[in-house]
Amino acid sequence: MKKMKLGSTGTDISRMGLGTWSIGGGPAWGGDHDLKVVVDLIRECPKLGVNLIDTAPGYNFGNSEKIVGKALEGMKREDVVIITKCGIIWNDRKGSLFNKVGDTQLYKNLSRESILEEIDQSLERLGTDYIDVYMTHWQAVEPYFTPISETMEVLNELKAQGKIRAIGAANVDVNHIKEYLKYGSLDIVQAKYSILDRAIEEDLLPVCKENNVTIQAYSPLEMGLLSGALPRDYKPVGAQIPKKWFQPDNMQKAMDMMDQWKPLCEKYDCAIANLALAWILAQGEFINLLSGSTTTEQIAENIKSAELELEPEDVAYMRKLAEDIDK
Repeated sequence: MKKMKLGSTGTDISRMGLGTWSIGGGPAWGGDHDLKVVVDLIRECPKLGVNLIDTAPGYNFGNSEKIVGKALEGMKREDVVIITKCGIIWNDRKGSLFNKVGDTQLYKNLSRESILEEIDQSLERLGTDYIDVYMTHWQAVEPYFTPISETMEVLNELKAQGKIRAIGAANVDVNHIKEYLKYGSLDIVQAKYSILDRAIEEDLLPVCKENNVTIQAYSPLEMGLLSGALPRDYKPVGAQIPKKWFQPDNMQKAMDMMDQWKPLCEKYDCAIANLALAWILAQGEFINLLSGSTTTEQIAENIKSAELELEPEDVAYMRKLAEDIDK
């Protein structure tokens, strides 16, 4: 597995990380998984060259973190770089309304008080005394708004204490990034990016490249659509249902596009999913990928994407196809 530097930290991370959004289980996250299978998956990652594990308290109310913590019990802590997040809570009504999962209301809160509570809860669930990258999950909004300057103040304190080693931010815009950089080091930004969702290319990608901030792309396979494994009559489930590319007409257009990728699959001796992931990596050396695998076999297959060297004309061809179906 190819490595890259994490922002300005000097830390080596694999160009592909394991995303544990689904591993946390629960109805909104694709259902529960066999605990042994997902724990074994996490433990196998370093052996496969994947040293980056991404989780969050908001993934099934802390369960994803607990599963990662269970896996860490049988691993060398220094073998993995753990990302977890703050800013989404459910056990306190202080905060701005976010999603509702079942009967449980989630809130956005990036206040000092909340972050200090969340960090200790995450450390306990993960069973570790430090977090490699602590990331703000969603940005603060009214009516419970906290300025980024105040959020960064407490994050910088946690960094000085050794509880966290780097700071990241997810779901941000360019103005957010510039504000974070005023008050300290921002080493990684997590953003949705796929060949079907290229919105961050307009301004976020250039700003991150200019400031040596790693971009970590999540949902590069559009919740499984770009895996190439779904049948034409597939019915979306859970969080897929409201998404743009799972609407019937759009889903068929995406499948038509993937049909036109098949000659490239033969050329590179790879699967559809490998092409979708390799295309993202081809957009810049500062880009990292999250693979939402739930089995060792899945991530072993996805890892092949990081080894593919797509020729520039093929990268351009794939972009043109994606642009054509999005008109």
